[in-house]
Amino acid sequence: MSKLGGQPAGGGEEDAKKAENEEIRRTAVSQIIDNDARERLSRIALVRPQRARQIEDMLLRMAQSGQLRGRVTEEQLISVLDQLERAESGSTASANEPKKITYVRKDAFDDDDWDL
Repeated sequence: MSKLGGQPAGGGEEDAKKAENEEIRRTAVSQIIDNDARERLSRIALVRPQRARQIEDMLLRMAQSGQLRGRVTEEQLISVLDQLERAESGSTASANEPKKITYVRKDAFDDDDWDL
């Protein structure tokens, strides 16, 4: 086992295999979503790469199981995002329902009462 830079000698093959798998994945995703949805997904990937990966996984599973008919539009991608958000939050509330904000204020000490 020869080491170069702390990696086994077969590391180049492993990297090539990963790159090939990523290329296959990108090709599959590009076949199931349209251009607008692809642009939105790429913007999501810039900000939250893990979230984009989750969305891609979900879309690929849906395509493999036959749940998708045709290419995914941007509106459908938005609904998938909403589904994913609801699944993660565990809430059954509507996405359009406003969130309630509660302000908790501390009682302030007012020393004006002691002024004579």
